[in-house]
Amino acid sequence: MRRILLAVTASLGLLATPTATAVAATAVSTAVSTAVSTAVSTAVSTAVSTAVSTAVPTAVSPPVAGSAAVPQPAVPPDLTSTEVTFRGGGGLVMHGTVLAQATARTGRPGMVLVHGAGTGVPRTKLMGEAVEFARRGLSVLVYDKRSEGYSLFRRSFPRLADDALGAVATLRAQPGVDPAKVGIWGLSEGGWVAPLAASRSKDIAFVVLVGANGLPPLRQQTWAVAAGLRKAGVAGSLIDRAELNLYRTVADGGLFPEPYYDPAPTLASVRQPVLAIWGVHDLLTPPKESPPVFARALRQGGNRHYVFRFFPGADHAAHLTPDGGVTRLPELAPGYADLVGSWVGDVTTGRPPMARSSGPAPTQASSTVPVDPPAWWASAPSQLAAMTLLLVGFTAYPVVALVRRLRGRSQAPVTRAARLLSAGGLVSVLGSFSYLVYLMMTGGKLAAPGPVLAGRPLIWLALQALAVASVVAMARAALAWRRTRDSVPRGERVRLGLLLAGGAVFVPWALYWGLLLP
Repeated sequence: MRRILLAVTASLGLLATPTATAVAATAVSTAVSTAVSTAVSTAVSTAVSTAVSTAVPTAVSPPVAGSAAVPQPAVPPDLTSTEVTFRGGGGLVMHGTVLAQATARTGRPGMVLVHGAGTGVPRTKLMGEAVEFARRGLSVLVYDKRSEGYSLFRRSFPRLADDALGAVATLRAQPGVDPAKVGIWGLSEGGWVAPLAASRSKDIAFVVLVGANGLPPLRQQTWAVAAGLRKAGVAGSLIDRAELNLYRTVADGGLFPEPYYDPAPTLASVRQPVLAIWGVHDLLTPPKESPPVFARALRQGGNRHYVFRFFPGADHAAHLTPDGGVTRLPELAPGYADLVGSWVGDVTTGRPPMARSSGPAPTQASSTVPVDPPAWWASAPSQLAAMTLLLVGFTAYPVVALVRRLRGRSQAPVTRAARLLSAGGLVSVLGSFSYLVYLMMTGGKLAAPGPVLAGRPLIWLALQALAVASVVAMARAALAWRRTRDSVPRGERVRLGLLLAGGAVFVPWALYWGLLLP
């Protein structure tokens, strides 16, 4: 099931590219219909190749490296760098760099940086943060993120925490670093990983989190995509129904890793002092809802040593942003690195601050929505079965007509409404699914739904109009079938009956996906 969903998602995702100009219903119909054969063939070939590669055994080498060792990164002259290698989760060999001041004192604190989401993210991605923190007197270890065992559809927070703990052990052993003063810093996805590592090891002295999320990953992701669409002017069923249901189905099909992970129990078991930072223009993590979750969980575990700070003009990563969080500038928010340096100094000298929060209120235009596992009738297998029935019902009608024509036995259709139902239903199903996959793959703060009219992207509006036309055509075809069912050949009755069965399934399916809702 997961393999089939992955093949269909990958192939149909290639079809959905909204144009930069207004799109009418006819244009959508033509474009998507042309792409159907390509999508189906791609999905089949992908599934076949996956099945073949799975069936043929291959020699498996032991894990050697999370990613290829990269050249030593450029380091400012006032800092020194040391290349290190350590073992992460599962014995994977990983590579990193330790930065420190050239005149650093002995017994200094250290901090390991944990990346946000992404496969094999290089250490250079966080080099700006590493340099600034090192200039505040810390030894900073930043490492290349693993690519083995981590992908868009597969990841494990405990395994990522194992990687971070391997880095912590390495930094604690570095000359000049006080092993009792080594902490961990996590960005975004690292905001789930760093507390997990801290809850499992007393070797971690403190925790710094940036853009961290206190909600389950699936709930956070649906909010981020919906927020991006709302920022682009979209409203209505595309956000309220279609986007939520797509993510629910994807998670149920095993294509969304760790969808229902609850960070609260882990946070409640963190005993180390915590510094949590959010940019007020965070578009990827709900900045109003996450801090209260962190505060409740930490207090529940008896931890009162936490500081929350909100930075104005800053985005998800606490970098400056000129446009409300969409564009990330290289510069860190003013005061961010200084805060980290001074707070770590207080914590590692036995003066951890008590619970407090400061900074301007963050901007969050909409609230998150719980995304629970689907009922059986909305599950991934049920959705796949419904799509199969729809595609068979809508495709069989023109295919039979084509075969008859090739054999020279063409006959007039019982009603022309059947043709509209067949074409309109097929385009509505494939077009809407393709467009939703496109939005999922390109969503978030850079959402590009195409031209929007009255709160609906023109592509979605055209698909909705086509869905309504298909329902009307189904009603007319059903009436025609009822009037003529005793006077037409049995084969034609079966063909039209199969089409109407597809139309009957199409109505609740289109309601569920919001095609027939405002």
